[in-house]
Amino acid sequence: MPERPSENGVRTAVLPGWESLGAREEMVGIRAGDPIFLSPDYRVDAELSRYVQSNRFRAFTAETKRNYAGDIAMLVTALSARGKHWVEATARDLEDYEHWRRFAKQNPKRVGGSKWDRERAAFLHLYTWAEKRAHLIAVNPVEMMAGGGKAKDTRPVNVHWLTPRTWRLWIDVGLRGHGLNGVPEPGWLGRLEDRNTAFVRLLTSSGLRRTEAASLLTFEVPARQVGGGRYVVGRVAAEVTRSKVPRTFYAAAAAIGEVEAYAESSRAWAVRQAQRRGLYERIPGMRLVTQVTRGLKARVHWREPGGTEGVQALDDLTWQERTLLFTEGPDGPEPLWLWLNERGMPFGPHSWEGVFKEANTRCGALIPPERAGLDPHHQFAPYATPHSGRHSFALYMLVVLEYVLDQRYGLSPDERRDYRMLFGDPWFMVQGLLGHASRETTVRHYLSPVRHLQLSHLLSAVDEPAEVPSVDLDMVFAQVARHAEGIQDIESRMGAGR
Repeated sequence: MPERPSENGVRTAVLPGWESLGAREEMVGIRAGDPIFLSPDYRVDAELSRYVQSNRFRAFTAETKRNYAGDIAMLVTALSARGKHWVEATARDLEDYEHWRRFAKQNPKRVGGSKWDRERAAFLHLYTWAEKRAHLIAVNPVEMMAGGGKAKDTRPVNVHWLTPRTWRLWIDVGLRGHGLNGVPEPGWLGRLEDRNTAFVRLLTSSGLRRTEAASLLTFEVPARQVGGGRYVVGRVAAEVTRSKVPRTFYAAAAAIGEVEAYAESSRAWAVRQAQRRGLYERIPGMRLVTQVTRGLKARVHWREPGGTEGVQALDDLTWQERTLLFTEGPDGPEPLWLWLNERGMPFGPHSWEGVFKEANTRCGALIPPERAGLDPHHQFAPYATPHSGRHSFALYMLVVLEYVLDQRYGLSPDERRDYRMLFGDPWFMVQGLLGHASRETTVRHYLSPVRHLQLSHLLSAVDEPAEVPSVDLDMVFAQVARHAEGIQDIESRMGAGR
């Protein structure tokens, strides 16, 4: 079997007679990353291939496409077991499938209402295309399901918060290898410790989504000002946001300092190693950036190895295109993609899931033996996901802003009402920080579990005001955690906060 050179560290092999596969795929419109659906007899489903090549499907984000493709694959497999092609499905077939997914006692991995509604959205999108665009079916079976197929027990949001001291514990144990004694465990290597810690600090101090933070280029990291304040201002490019709209973000200056330290240490070392091995010159489609023009719409100019020149708006670059951007350094090409693996190659946004999974495993290993396997609410060992950094940021900012209004400024009720009229309430401020289109979205999706709390009453128990928002609010967060569901508050001694 002839073997082609390695691309991005992945070997590519071509079966004899299939050397023209790439050209043939391009001829029929197949693009890299398009899902391929195979029937039980290993034939490609032509109609599903048309669907994933449609403009409606390709307009989804990479994550949505991956999720929808997986949901659809499970459905068509179940239908095939019934002897039906997916275009032959009736409302009864989908209702039976829902029953199996959600309620059948024989199914050991049943899903909840929220997960089912996501799957239903995938099916609805597919069958709407099949009915209105491809004209493969006369009636949309999803729309004919009882109640439209929507779950009645859908949770409005899957929130997962950690208080500041719980994040500190998770970072120390999960990313820095600390044990119960507060020092690294014997044998801890600390590989990429500075990178992982800097990334998590950035998430929790800015409210950025995983892909937004993971897609930053080196020149997009906001600069700290000499003698500046506690926060610095940055900008997220449109294409890497969920709404496809650029926005401003604020990050803690200390977190940006950790990002800078990573860039100057382990990242710089990884880049030098990759340059010595000549890895960057072998990346297909590498673009050497020659200029980034500033203005109302920044544009990136580049030159490819063959001499072809290109230009594109910075806001329009996908995260995949960003991994191809390089700059000419003193020792050769250097990636502009901020986060790199040990080989000096771009670390993809989805790869961060593995970092969090390993950190959660290390934290879980420290659960007291008598509680091993019996900690469903994570009271004895912290558990985090990339998105819980965003949730936690929202909680932190809400409490801090309420604290500043009530304690630092000592406003009377009338003065506070006037302040809200001029500048907006903390919910409105957090809405802007998260980039939500409306205040209602912020309340519904992030802060609804604590809407019932009278924060001003809780915070009135704090005697000494803090001069600036800081981690000195641990006891305030402990009070909030005791009165609300879904908030992890764990002390450094690996016991539930009291």
